[in-house]
Amino acid sequence: MLYVIVQHNQMRGTDMLLNNLYKQNLIHPPKWLMDNVSYMTIMGSQAYGVSSDDSDLDVYGFCIPPKDLVFPHLAGEIPGFGRQIQRFEQWQEHHVTDPNKKIEYDFAVFSIVKYFQLCMENNPNMIDSLFTPRNCVIHSTAVSEIVRENRKLFLHKGSWHKFKGYAYAQMAKIRNKVNANNEKRAASIAEHGYDLKFAYHIVRLLNEVEQILVEGDLDLQRNREQLKEIRRGEWTIDQVETYFETKERTLEATYAASTLPHSPDEDRIKRLLLNCLEQHYGSLSAAVSLDVNVEAMVRDIRSVLDKYAV
Repeated sequence: MLYVIVQHNQMRGTDMLLNNLYKQNLIHPPKWLMDNVSYMTIMGSQAYGVSSDDSDLDVYGFCIPPKDLVFPHLAGEIPGFGRQIQRFEQWQEHHVTDPNKKIEYDFAVFSIVKYFQLCMENNPNMIDSLFTPRNCVIHSTAVSEIVRENRKLFLHKGSWHKFKGYAYAQMAKIRNKVNANNEKRAASIAEHGYDLKFAYHIVRLLNEVEQILVEGDLDLQRNREQLKEIRRGEWTIDQVETYFETKERTLEATYAASTLPHSPDEDRIKRLLLNCLEQHYGSLSAAVSLDVNVEAMVRDIRSVLDKYAV
């Protein structure tokens, strides 16, 4: 069953950014992508509220590919037989410099299907991109507004395992002094004894997953002053190690006590995805069978009743 969608005004930031870079032959996305980007938001240090004047801009988002790339059977494909249609998952380009603005961009725009999958898995980068502050969103259509309004639907207790894994990876890089060959990062290691950027990401990831487990929500800039301290080199490596070890222990208990579901509600997320696709393409009757799921309807009705129960 598909939700009824309320239309929102579009923010056409992508026209000014992507089209400008495309006309200068600075980016090379698939031709269809330019008119089918649904969501673009600034990520990285700006989204976390710790950016400096020389920070690059990381831009994440999702697009909706042509219908036969999402539903290849509409183009006659039989899975496993003959020529298979090339699926589109993402377009990425890095170190794109706008000579007029002197800004360097890193782009990562995913197919809406891949984006939903990564969000459902609670991939930290993807989840963060749904919770960026509004002033970081540079392009949003009616479809992406619906996704942002339903962003809490993607959160579940599995986030702890994902975020912890990312934090472990950052700590391993600190301990192994990865990026020592990068001039700027090598200077940081030489001055402070460890890589400040890796350290702030460790603390950020642990703080974020705590919010998710306790509140079922995420404010990316809540701990920005703490993160700024780390980026300025005001923490010792021992403080970082202690924070990591202490937080890991306490978050195990937080995980056990969390009231979030253990795993994602795949049925509801799938219905949201189909709703978004129908909003973009029109009717999906020729593409998928949309049987009414009575149990899902009952859950939806119950959640509304619980919300307004006295």
